[in-house]
Amino acid sequence: MLESLTLFILLGPLAGAILAGFGKTMLGDKGAMMLTTGIMMVAALFAWIVFFSLPEGVEKLTLFRWVDSGSLTVDWGIRLDRLTSVMLVVVCSVSALVHLYSMGYMEEDPAKPRFFAYLSFFSFAMLALVTGDTLLQLFFGWEGVGVASYLLIGFWWKKPSANAAAMKAFVVNRVGDFGFLLGIFTLFFVTDSIDLDTIFAAAPELARTSVHFLWTEWNAAELACFLLFVGAMGKSAQLLLHTWLPDAMEGPTPVSALIHAATMVTAGVFLVCRMSPVMEFAPATQTFIVVVGGMTAFFAATVGLVQNDIKRVIAYSTCSQLGYMFVAAGVGYYQAAMFHLFTHAFFKALLFLGAGSVIHAMHHEQDMRKYGGLRHKIPVTFLCMTLGTLAITGVGIPFSYDLIHLPIGFAGFVSKDAIIEGAYASHNAASGFAFTMLVIAAAFTSFYSWRLVFMTFFGETRDKKHYDHAHESPGVMMWPLYLLSAGAVLAGMVFYYPFIGGESAEEWFNVALFMGEANHVMHDSHAVPAWVKLSPFVAMLGGLLVAWIMYIKSPSLPRELAERHYGLYKFLLNKWYFDELYHWIFVRPAMWIGRTLWKKGDGAVVDGTINGLAMGVVPFFTRLAGRAQSGYVFHYAFVMLIGISILITWLSVGGGAH
Repeated sequence: MLESLTLFILLGPLAGAILAGFGKTMLGDKGAMMLTTGIMMVAALFAWIVFFSLPEGVEKLTLFRWVDSGSLTVDWGIRLDRLTSVMLVVVCSVSALVHLYSMGYMEEDPAKPRFFAYLSFFSFAMLALVTGDTLLQLFFGWEGVGVASYLLIGFWWKKPSANAAAMKAFVVNRVGDFGFLLGIFTLFFVTDSIDLDTIFAAAPELARTSVHFLWTEWNAAELACFLLFVGAMGKSAQLLLHTWLPDAMEGPTPVSALIHAATMVTAGVFLVCRMSPVMEFAPATQTFIVVVGGMTAFFAATVGLVQNDIKRVIAYSTCSQLGYMFVAAGVGYYQAAMFHLFTHAFFKALLFLGAGSVIHAMHHEQDMRKYGGLRHKIPVTFLCMTLGTLAITGVGIPFSYDLIHLPIGFAGFVSKDAIIEGAYASHNAASGFAFTMLVIAAAFTSFYSWRLVFMTFFGETRDKKHYDHAHESPGVMMWPLYLLSAGAVLAGMVFYYPFIGGESAEEWFNVALFMGEANHVMHDSHAVPAWVKLSPFVAMLGGLLVAWIMYIKSPSLPRELAERHYGLYKFLLNKWYFDELYHWIFVRPAMWIGRTLWKKGDGAVVDGTINGLAMGVVPFFTRLAGRAQSGYVFHYAFVMLIGISILITWLSVGGGAH
């Protein structure tokens, strides 16, 4: 039965996308929305059934032979284990709620069937990714979500900024995907297979094998894992390949909730955890992952401090939280990485959809500097976003686990604090650096999250016209907020033991995640000093206090600080100038090469050659040929005589040679 349910979960959204996209004339706007939303609701129900009823081990379902070329044979199959079931719940639940929410948010858009078809296609691609039993199938889903992301970010194609953001996301992700492909090639070259079980079984041998790449020798496990992580960096917007994520906010808000909060951006974390049997034999790559994750968490949190677009604040928050997940995966605490991925889906989707409700109420105004006092106009949205903020900032009761063996707090308190404790307990070479970065990022996260709440819902309104007409969103948009609020409050406590609760977590994940004999980070994380357990809570309180002082008690203070430290403020406001740096390093040289090839190559060489032949050489010989046409018989006879002489000479010389 589980195989049948999973088959519907995978193929149902594809059917919905095809019917809504190509049958919109027959279905109509409402029919397309109802069909795709209904399919995703059923898929979400089935995903939860699979999640709770999945037995131990790995279930496989082969559908058909996909590739048969030489030694490469690939079946399209479904791999169903605990890791897959977690991702099925995340993808289907968030997608179903986003579909429902979009029925209200996109009500006035004339292209609703196309939008819902894109949403369902994205869901199918993401589900193909997480159910893949080979790296090729995983890569198929990986590229599918890239295409869907491009279509959804640029959905409002008449906006130049939306088209530019879609193209930027597509190009930056291709950089990471090139690394992913090289990683797949490396594994196939060494193991002669891209089947996951075959690769996992060969992991110890990979650690003892050398590969020649870029004029030097590399450890095969290290090289393959590093290249796969480059792909994860692009898809999950890690530092250096992060620049596409904030710009992707140009798409409709439901797109931000679906793709850039809970699903597509977590594909990189899923990949690293899926490849844990190989990652455990690549300690240098694990250290690199920890450094990148820690730097990303810190960098994104610093930029989030000064952003004014409500969606961009949450976008940088996403980037920062992904850094937490990669730190957990890098130190070998894969269970905590998946736990935070799971809880993060609830509270981040809640924050994005709550922001969409605010934007809807304020007639699509996204600048928080024009908000204020909205808790009186949209009190339910205010309550839901406050719950999401309590979750992401990590509000809970410290040391509650020591008292009753269960951490009491919102979702982020349980899962994020576990990562910080795991980073401290780890023996990874970069664990101390990561721990420091994550605690600082926790303080910054608290500040900019509460800053968003205070600027949006407190104080006096700064846009009287839109404020007077503000009202709560329709019920179809509010119900997803209620359900996600429940997840933001309860998900951490309810699912603590299955994910990271000691021995039960190891049994629960069973063969889905692999931890080497020397990997005791899960056990050691429960025995860290008291000050380590208290540090993220203190950081949260510090961020809350500073935000309250600056935006409630002394609202003039932020402007004074920005003017006093203008250089630092501009540095953060311009996102550490990464876009400008990349423009100088990559865009300008590319434009110069293109301009040179256009002006000098195409214009001067190609056009010049053709024009020279057409206007110079050909007319010259034409004129000569014209002069030869004199009309006198003796001229023609003379030319014939010369031709016969040349022919006789050539035959004589040629005959003599033989």
